[in-house]
Amino acid sequence: MSEAPRLKVSIRRLPEAFDLPLPERASAHASGFDLRACVSDSLVVPVGARALIPTGVAIAVPRGYEAQIRPRSGLALKSGVTLLNSPGTIDADYRGEVGVIVVNHGTVPVTIARGDRIAQMVIQTVPDVDLESVDELPETERGAGGFGHTGIL
Repeated sequence: MSEAPRLKVSIRRLPEAFDLPLPERASAHASGFDLRACVSDSLVVPVGARALIPTGVAIAVPRGYEAQIRPRSGLALKSGVTLLNSPGTIDADYRGEVGVIVVNHGTVPVTIARGDRIAQMVIQTVPDVDLESVDELPETERGAGGFGHTGIL
C-alpha cells in the first residue's frame, strides 16, 4: 500500500513569537498541532470569562482545506478551560494571526503564560459543495426530530 502524498501548509512565525516553537504534534500519530500562547505577560482568565489569545503564527491553508482550532483535552480536564467557538475555523483565504478564544468553565481563575499549549490545530478537507434549493426534502425515519427527541440526554 503506497503512502498518500503529504500536504504542505505554509506557516509564518510572527515577529512577536521569535522565541516560541512553531506548532508541532505532541506524538507521532497525533492529528493536531499544538498552538501556544503568544502573550507578552501572563494573562489571568477569571471563572466564567473569555479571552482572545494570540498564537504568534499565521498560516496559508491550501484551497479545499480548513484548519480547525480545537480544545486540548488535558487543559479542559485539569482547569475547565476550553474554546468558546469550538471548533474554530481558519479558512483558506485568511492570512492573519491565528487567535484562540478560550473560556474558563472551571472553579478558579486560570493563568495563561507565554508558551503554554492552549489549543490544537487540525487540517481537514472541505468538499466543494453547491447548495440546491428544493421545495421538499426526502423523508427519513427520523424526520425533523432533534434536540433530545430520542429521550436520551
